[in-house]
This record gives sequence, structure tokens and C-alpha cells, in this order.
Amino acid sequence: MKVNVGNADRIVRIVAGVALIGLALTGTIGVWGYIGVVPLATGLLRTCPLYSVLGMSTCPLQKP
Repeated sequence: MKVNVGNADRIVRIVAGVALIGLALTGTIGVWGYIGVVPLATGLLRTCPLYSVLGMSTCPLQKP
């Protein structure tokens, strides 16, 4: 899998995922909060399938 999630994007995804899961666990937003697993996983794995399909990347370009 190609890394296509940059550091800032990664932090936002992890924080949002943990927040959604936490809210779901406390019953604040119900079971829909478990959708937070998706941004959490993409943040931890540093790859986003949707970015791959769209040809996007938030990673800075690596110099050869």
C-alpha cells in the first residue's frame, strides 16, 4: 500500500476517529459513532483508499 496521508492529515484523522469512537462508547451519538474506525484506521495505516482512487495525496513530495 502506498503512503498517501501526510502528517497533519494523519493527526486530524486519528483525533477524529478516537473522538467518534469515544462518543459512541459513552452513548452520546449512538452506534453511528463507530464509523470513527475508518478515519482511525486510515490515519494509523497512513493510506486512504479514496485518495488512491482520486489520485490524491497529502504527503509532501520526497526528493530523490
